Amino acid sequence: MSAPSITLYIDTVSPFGYIAFHVLRNSPIFANCKITYIPIFLGGLMHACGNTPPVEIKNKSAWINRERTRWATYFSVPIIPTPPPGFPPRTLHTQRALAAVAQFAPTQYEAVQEAFYRTFWVEGDGRIAEPGCFVPVLERVLGAEVAGQVVEAMQTPAIKAQLTANTDRAFQAGAFGVPWFECTNAQGETEGFFGVDHLGQVAEFLGLDRRGESGMRALL
Repeated sequence: MSAPSITLYIDTVSPFGYIAFHVLRNSPIFANCKITYIPIFLGGLMHACGNTPPVEIKNKSAWINRERTRWATYFSVPIIPTPPPGFPPRTLHTQRALAAVAQFAPTQYEAVQEAFYRTFWVEGDGRIAEPGCFVPVLERVLGAEVAGQVVEAMQTPAIKAQLTANTDRAFQAGAFGVPWFECTNAQGETEGFFGVDHLGQVAEFLGLDRRGESGMRALL
């Protein structure tokens, strides 16, 4: 039997994607899982599914803001109390940059994604979709030379196609939003789960020990 695996589809714009990313990287529950992070364009996925953005649904926007701070508290994830200015931004260029990082500096992908999330969801910089904001973050994490390669690559047809392919892959996996967890257990069975509120089901499906994680108690 192989180790359980998780493919997490995410977009920097989603606070719940950020929480899921933080939990998978830091919780001992998932320490022995093989985890792959796939950047997608949430706007493209929503369009493919015919979904209405949550912020455009009456009452749901306020509820989601309470939910994101509630789940962040449960799992001890740092997050600002109110959404960044201009939320939600169109993160197409941000996600293309991440797709380029995944190709040209794969060992640094998690560090870059973490830095993007921190800039947007901890520091509250609403300009995360603008090169003037995210390029300096790339330079800080990758160094000027590699960051320059990423910025050049993100504008190429190949990287644009890669982000589109990532988004289509999420759609084909059953995703209709993020975070989307595509999980394979030790028996080789694969199942999809949506949202941080289903992390308990993720752990259960993968046969993981949930004891000792305070956030998991909120999932009972």
